[in-house]
Amino acid sequence: MRKLRWGIMGCAQIATKAFIPSVRASDIHEIVAVASREETKAREFAAAYGIQGAYGSYMEMLANPNIDAVYIPLPNHMHQEWTIHSARAGKHVLVEKPMSVSERHAVQMVEACEQFGVHFQENIMYRFHPRYDRVREIIRSGEIGTLRSVHGVFTSDRSNMKSDIRFHQEMGGGGMYDIGCYLLSAARYVLEKEPVATTVQAFFSPEHGGVDMMASGLVEFPDNVAFTFHCGLWADFSNTLEIRGTLGTIRLPSAFSLRGDLSPDIQITVLGEMRTEPFERGNQQLLLLNSFAQAALHGEPAAVSPWDGVRTIQVIEACLSSAREKRRVSIVPIEDES
Repeated sequence: MRKLRWGIMGCAQIATKAFIPSVRASDIHEIVAVASREETKAREFAAAYGIQGAYGSYMEMLANPNIDAVYIPLPNHMHQEWTIHSARAGKHVLVEKPMSVSERHAVQMVEACEQFGVHFQENIMYRFHPRYDRVREIIRSGEIGTLRSVHGVFTSDRSNMKSDIRFHQEMGGGGMYDIGCYLLSAARYVLEKEPVATTVQAFFSPEHGGVDMMASGLVEFPDNVAFTFHCGLWADFSNTLEIRGTLGTIRLPSAFSLRGDLSPDIQITVLGEMRTEPFERGNQQLLLLNSFAQAALHGEPAAVSPWDGVRTIQVIEACLSSAREKRRVSIVPIEDES
């Protein structure tokens, strides 16, 4: 069986927490090399995680013909540049979320990958867990009636991590980029529509580089359906999603993160009667990687269109504009180019 051979661009901690363990749990992936702008750092990282190749230059790693795909967990503002370089080198690209820091950059990334014929995926893992297909199945069945609203919360307290790159505006920091991408992606996915406007209130913290540390918003969808959310990096931890219809409600107590003992189960209440549908925890990162491999190695259709990530970035930008300018911002949905 042919394996998908990976290069890691950068020595980010997130690579060690999810990507490397997931690759090692599969027999269709292998890590060939890691690159850093400091060769010593790359060599130390490679030695620590049993990776054979180490490069002191991203471009040097991209020249390796034995690498099929690159994982890019670089700071957000670097995603566009290195996705395009990777595509030109003929490498498939898995870029860490958020996909980019602007709609314009996101479009350039997708177009470059299309131009050079490589597979592109944003590393937004929750979408590959089977419970989300089940959620859409329940909605489409009409069991909870006509959809009226969706509400999501994704918050955690990182306020003491003062050196965190999330607290640099110029790097695409802040809660909306870091975890708001999950909320907005999920709302669009379950509603199967694109939003038309948003109004957001946010707390931009001077102690944290002026980035948004807490945001609460309303995102308007067609057919008078609203998505409301709370998103922040300075609040008690929560990651929930609730979809409410005229007859019932679907609730995901752990909608995105399944760390520790968090449950992947979903709760459905219809006309006052609640049931729980259990799901195996699984490995969301591995599910994404295996889907990626099917597309990259065998030409299978992408499970999630690259343009989906572009649309999420478009909404994030609108939310941040609304919060900064204290006004309702209209959104013109991007035409489907997939």
